Amino acid sequence: MPTTNIPKIWKQIQSSDFNPTRDKKLVEQVKQVAITSAKPAKVSFGTSGWRGEIGTEFTLKNIQVVAKAILQVYKEADSATFKALGVDSFEELQSRGLVVGHDNRLLGKEFCEVVADQFIKAGIKVYYGGEMPTPEFSAAIESLGAACSVNITPSHNPSNYNGIKFNPADGGPAGPEITDKITANSNALMSSHTWENLGNINWKIIDPVKIYKSFSEKQGTIKYVRIKSLLSKESTDLVCDHVHGSTRGRPAAMLNNPQCLTSLRTETDPLFGGIAPEPSSKNLAGIKHILDASKSHFKLGAIFDPDGDRIRFYDGTREIDMNSFGAIAFHYMVTWRKEKGVLAKSVATSNFANIIAAKLGIEVMETPVGFKNFRPWLKRKAKTQALIAFEESDGITGLNNTLEKDAMFGLLMALEIMAVTGKNLGEYLDLLYAEYGRLYPERSGFEVDKSLVGEPLLAKVAEIAKAAKPGSKIAIGKKKKVVRELLTVDGVKIIFDDDSWMLVRPSGTEPKVRIYAECRDPDEKDDMFAAAKNLFFN
Repeated sequence: MPTTNIPKIWKQIQSSDFNPTRDKKLVEQVKQVAITSAKPAKVSFGTSGWRGEIGTEFTLKNIQVVAKAILQVYKEADSATFKALGVDSFEELQSRGLVVGHDNRLLGKEFCEVVADQFIKAGIKVYYGGEMPTPEFSAAIESLGAACSVNITPSHNPSNYNGIKFNPADGGPAGPEITDKITANSNALMSSHTWENLGNINWKIIDPVKIYKSFSEKQGTIKYVRIKSLLSKESTDLVCDHVHGSTRGRPAAMLNNPQCLTSLRTETDPLFGGIAPEPSSKNLAGIKHILDASKSHFKLGAIFDPDGDRIRFYDGTREIDMNSFGAIAFHYMVTWRKEKGVLAKSVATSNFANIIAAKLGIEVMETPVGFKNFRPWLKRKAKTQALIAFEESDGITGLNNTLEKDAMFGLLMALEIMAVTGKNLGEYLDLLYAEYGRLYPERSGFEVDKSLVGEPLLAKVAEIAKAAKPGSKIAIGKKKKVVRELLTVDGVKIIFDDDSWMLVRPSGTEPKVRIYAECRDPDEKDDMFAAAKNLFFN
């Protein structure tokens, strides 16, 4: 079957008419093409690795190319690159080894075998963890003393995608000083590379759940004794929806399978039941059905994405997204736990936590979008450590935890907060609203001419800063708001004197401009979007 037919087959697979039993031959066709195709693909490592459609771009041959490209980075590394990789030499990579694993997508193990084969042939030790959430790779690197990891996952993307993430020796997502080299090497090799048959895949099998649990307990950030007291109560209901992803079985293992735990969508299904596998409001329906009927006092629902780096909550009364939960967790760490450190958050994330931090006298590190930007405050030997690091796209980690987004950390932190404070998340949030006021975050955007993609769009967005200097006034509907602060770390973020703000960010790959806004008055959002658009075009 020609590779060009694969997108059409995927449309059939993802249509409402698809029947997994009747139409399984379609899935087998995709797998066969992904295994045998020699068609090259363009590789681009972004903030979370490279992603491509299975069968058209993401094939065994193309993953072999990327594995070679990663090895080439080590073989050609100078002192600065070795520092970023966290090793001193190629020989250190050989002795410390690689951790490899996958989520539950099609051909996960087969893709891992291709990567492992290249590393093994280069004399490098390889650990294989099978189905693993993203944070388990970080924990395994640190616990095993490995040099790096390769994670076969496209995170929360639809079932027709797969992807590859690379983490260096600190366990965090690789920065551009590494990924730019992987991208360049991959594309240089792509057209000339021919398939190399695999040798003996002599890897060491590891238990990633056991490793992660031991790591979490050793780090000491989560207070398991406190959680245990909550879970033993008859008045507690905990519901976890895994959406057929790699987090299945993890809450039960971490919490010793408490009776109060109900687990949803744990069956093997690389097609995710035909839905977009993300922790969205729509996908919370199963959790809401159970907790809305629950008579228990303590209620917590959590939904994960396939690689376990995103989480969203429901407490029986309302949805708690990361904009809210990050603020809750930060306030808890400072006021209940009395921990010392800073808050790290991305520029597109709600400023609710900023307002809390300002009143508590805690410094805020506001970074460009991308979890890798939190690394300076998450490293073990960081002079100033982040108590909580989070971004609005449902990712979080914290003090002494992994440098990756960690949904399991989020779940455990939520349970500890409930156990210590005696409050459900919504109750805690209401107390914060009463003390600090409330902000209403919204997102929008618009398309621009294709000729602007890339540097021209970056430059045009940067021009906005000239009209939004601190002290200047900007028309928001019928109001004139005073600019209190201006941030240009990623796009242009304008913060007004009433704590409302708007961020204009260009897409790096598409003819689109994204607008993030947050207001004290929810009816003001349309005026904020209009003002942002006006600043861009004037």
